[in-house]
Amino acid sequence: MTNKVPALIGAGIGLALFLAVAMLPSLLYGGYAGVLLASGIFGAPVGATLAVRALIVFGMVLGVVAVASLFAVAGAAAGAAVGALLRVTTPAKKAAREKA
Repeated sequence: MTNKVPALIGAGIGLALFLAVAMLPSLLYGGYAGVLLASGIFGAPVGATLAVRALIVFGMVLGVVAVASLFAVAGAAAGAAVGALLRVTTPAKKAAREKA
């Protein structure tokens, strides 16, 4: 049975790192993608209509969710790797202590 605690801690650290580092850039680039999408659908000089604003907000939300999930998965993978490394070295230390 695998222990999920290191992966969950890594995912939490990844999300905290996302909030500290990548929240604003993901909002910015997601909004830019929304503006590009709105200009492609409704024409180049984008008016301030409800549909255009909805596409821009959709782009911002999509950017935040995508980057946050990337940070969470990378953090979980790093946490699982650290947990596996610590789990590998711990039994060897226990065996060495039992022999002594």
